[in-house]
Amino acid sequence: MGKTAFLFSGQGSQYSGMGKALYEISPAARQVFDTADSIRPGTREQCFAGSAEELSITKNTQPCLYCVDLAAARALEEKGVTAQFAAGFSLGEVAALTFGGVFSQEEGFSFVCKRAQAMEAAAGENPGAMAAVLKLSNEEVEALCREFSQVWPVNYNCPGQLVVAGEKEELSRFCARVSEVGGRAVPLAVSGAFHSPFMESAAKTLEEELKKLSLHAPRLPVYANFTGKPYGEEAEKLLCAQVKSPVRWQETLEALKAQGADTFIECGPGKTLSGLVKKTLKDVTILRVEDEETLKATVAALKG
Repeated sequence: MGKTAFLFSGQGSQYSGMGKALYEISPAARQVFDTADSIRPGTREQCFAGSAEELSITKNTQPCLYCVDLAAARALEEKGVTAQFAAGFSLGEVAALTFGGVFSQEEGFSFVCKRAQAMEAAAGENPGAMAAVLKLSNEEVEALCREFSQVWPVNYNCPGQLVVAGEKEELSRFCARVSEVGGRAVPLAVSGAFHSPFMESAAKTLEEELKKLSLHAPRLPVYANFTGKPYGEEAEKLLCAQVKSPVRWQETLEALKAQGADTFIECGPGKTLSGLVKKTLKDVTILRVEDEETLKATVAALKG
């Protein structure tokens, strides 16, 4: 019998109205949003009615996505769907850790709010940009990055897709080099050079925040972006390193399959992670939950 992994969506998948249907149909999902609103009033309204512009601001994006990600997983659990593994992309890792019991729901939400503020502040101190590079190998992209002093490979998404981050002008020149060697660079609509050395100050801020919390051992394996392996005893170290280091997503997916995962359920808005699973793994089942329709379809598929 195969195993199931819940995957928690990351920044960039947000949209106005996300989570509203889950809130209306699932008591477990409703509790996630209501708890968040008691800590950060207006979070629920931002998810359900915030403009695209409002939701694209990092200090809003991350708390809102955390809620939708966790609400989707709780709604699945409420329907009797269990996971043997969890992993989240970037900010989704905080939702995965909360689902896995490392954070309490309140602590996880408070931490993601601090994370969002710290990353937005770091982006203000060191303005940067990001771009996805297609049609080149990881090694080719890494070699191109070495031609520049402030451009780094940051998100190893799937075969043939590596995201880079860096200083804006250098990144523009980097994208031109990508075209010269036959690749394609697609600028991303983000507000900073996330998962790069430009996030050093955010990592230091989070180190101080984590000293105030008592993290618990995970109740199931939660895979870390920083290592592509399950969290162990150094959760604080991994969480701080994560914001300034590459996301090893392809490696994470391959490790999950090697451990017996053959069903991957994306929890949260959009289907970006589902697409990355499809491009990385063969012979697996890919499902997702973000609203009533996808929740019903996923439960039906698993029972069928």
